[in-house]
Amino acid sequence: MIHVQDLTKHYADLQRGHFVALGGVSFDALPGQIYGLLGPNGAGKTTALRILSTVLRPTSGTATINGYDVLTQPSAVRRQIGFMSANTAVYDRMTAWEMVEHFGRLHGIAREPLRERMERLFERLQMNDIRDLLGAKMSTGMKQKVSVARAVVHDPPVLIFDEATAGLDVLVARALLNTIAELRDHGKCIIFSTHIMREVEKLCDNVAILHRGKILAVGTLPELHGRYGEEDLEELFFRLISEHDEAHPPANVA
Repeated sequence: MIHVQDLTKHYADLQRGHFVALGGVSFDALPGQIYGLLGPNGAGKTTALRILSTVLRPTSGTATINGYDVLTQPSAVRRQIGFMSANTAVYDRMTAWEMVEHFGRLHGIAREPLRERMERLFERLQMNDIRDLLGAKMSTGMKQKVSVARAVVHDPPVLIFDEATAGLDVLVARALLNTIAELRDHGKCIIFSTHIMREVEKLCDNVAILHRGKILAVGTLPELHGRYGEEDLEELFFRLISEHDEAHPPANVA
């Protein structure tokens, strides 16, 4: 479903010189699976996901989503994905229904099929009580529901969540994680980036630990625990990062 091979992204930075945001990242994610990208801020997670969602062009390497190349077939890729981050905007002057309808229409869904799809979606996400509420009057949790709905209204096979729980209180974050798990159970292929260990432990079928643009380790949690002899994910995470930084002292690399 998602195939990433030797993906790199370089920048020319006036202060730091040659800056490597991604340095040869490779991974595969499958339907019915949540693939976690775990890393500290600045690890390259958002860069990778922006390339997958066709917002950024890679310097080199390839990435395909459902067989479509992100570089040469961006329009087809965008039809295959839904994207949500902590910064996904909700428009103050539109109601929940109007916002989701707007994005459905942008994806080319005809009016009547869209209405039927939205009725099911608002019921499933328990959004009927806010369907006529303006964005300006929504709580953070309500806005997150709308963001999820607009990401999935066109029923894409692939969903990308970039630090989606950042800034949420514990109850709203838990509800969002439960929704993501349900989407996985409906067969979606999900990429989920985070720096929160508990979210990885709760959600992810496979995980890649990313630091300074490099994947340090990849596998299921049991595989990682067995491979490194470390039962605590947080301890494993910091061990891998420390070992990498000792072997490769930070210079002009993210």
